[in-house]
Amino acid sequence: MPLCDSAHSACVSRTFLRSWRCHPKLIFTEETLGLKRTEARDFTSRVNQILKNHSDTGVKILEFVFDDRNNVNTCHLNSWLQKAVTPGIEKITLFLPWRYREEYNFPCSILLDGRGNSIWYLDLTNCAFHPMVGFDCLRSLTKLRLYGVCITGDELGHLISNCFALEELQVWCCMELICSTIPFWLQRLSCLTVSECDMLRVIESTAPNLTTLDFFGEPVQLVLRESSKVKHLKVGYSYTPNAVSYAITKLPSIAPHLKTLAIYSSSETVNTPMVADKFLAIKHLNIHLGEDYDDAVTPTYDYLSLASFLDACPVLESFNLSVDQSDMQHDSVFGDPSLGLRQILQHKHERLKKVQIIGFCSAKSMVELTCDILKNATSLESLTLDCIYGAGTGAISDSVRCGPSRSGKCWIRSQAMILEAHKAVGAIKRYILERVPPAVKLNVGGPCSQCQAMDVMLPQLSSV
Repeated sequence: MPLCDSAHSACVSRTFLRSWRCHPKLIFTEETLGLKRTEARDFTSRVNQILKNHSDTGVKILEFVFDDRNNVNTCHLNSWLQKAVTPGIEKITLFLPWRYREEYNFPCSILLDGRGNSIWYLDLTNCAFHPMVGFDCLRSLTKLRLYGVCITGDELGHLISNCFALEELQVWCCMELICSTIPFWLQRLSCLTVSECDMLRVIESTAPNLTTLDFFGEPVQLVLRESSKVKHLKVGYSYTPNAVSYAITKLPSIAPHLKTLAIYSSSETVNTPMVADKFLAIKHLNIHLGEDYDDAVTPTYDYLSLASFLDACPVLESFNLSVDQSDMQHDSVFGDPSLGLRQILQHKHERLKKVQIIGFCSAKSMVELTCDILKNATSLESLTLDCIYGAGTGAISDSVRCGPSRSGKCWIRSQAMILEAHKAVGAIKRYILERVPPAVKLNVGGPCSQCQAMDVMLPQLSSV
């Protein structure tokens, strides 16, 4: 029964009213209130009516989800929170439109007098939150998520300084953060996510049991100290290039115990260098190369240089490379026939068993990287080459796998990429297929059966 209907029923039934007054879940959205788009202005009156029939106790879960159509006065919101946040509450979610970000200041006072001691989940979006020194109201908090919240580094420190039960902290788009410090006494903190905090310059953590760290945004100084035992790391830059180069040169000393590493790069303007330091524990490596401002992975980037990253991971078991581009501008393997495929001298990848390249193309350096892996990965069991980025490796054998539209044709970003996918399949047939050892399972994904029809006239493929 929708929340609004439940409140109406409480008005006509004493039995239902007694039950309703202690209803533990109050989730206020347009859907739960039974509002249509044209009734968005009724949001305030509906919430007032519901809370009027509810007692001041028994709430376990409280959610307010507004959109731009719900023009809610902040005085009403303060009143609702004051009434619903009572001792025993466990989850609070407040989702406000972006325009409330500086307009609404979440009242810290509602968490005082024992009302915040039972909260284990707090999720705030697009508001200001300014806890003071000595803020000690969230001792049961295990998960904290702040999105678009106006809060400084010192205030975040005040907020979490006494959250001894905290296990997961997510900070997204908090533009006033300059330095984020995670104290040593957060013994249970295991997961930390910091994303798109544009002014952030330093992340320092001494939490001893931090195992998973996700960072996305502009480059920061990463100081892990007692958190250097992080095992799972995702790192990506929003606009600054060369995340792959940063990872291979800096991370071995910052996080020497990594077991899984995922790197997201919008652009690589320099080739991946050879390094002396090694990732001695990494077993799983994921590298995602996105598009630069010209809608193509930087044409000067040499995919073969990624072999140096494999060389820096002596116990690597799986390698996933994803290349997301609308147009391939690298030198094609079907170019100058007098130029043979390059080979580089390096150590054997003795433990590498599984390799996937999603967005495989006919770039000469990508074909060279694939051939290098086949030559040096002595324990390789499977190689997946998917020429359609985003199709999904699990659908390679399906007849339709590129995202069918209502028209019955697959959606690919450009005709050029359909042509490039055909070229990539031809490159696999000509340069890679014969190099695959009998013990290695090869999975190839090309354009699906319902892709837009296109004749591929390539003299180089005429004999394939």
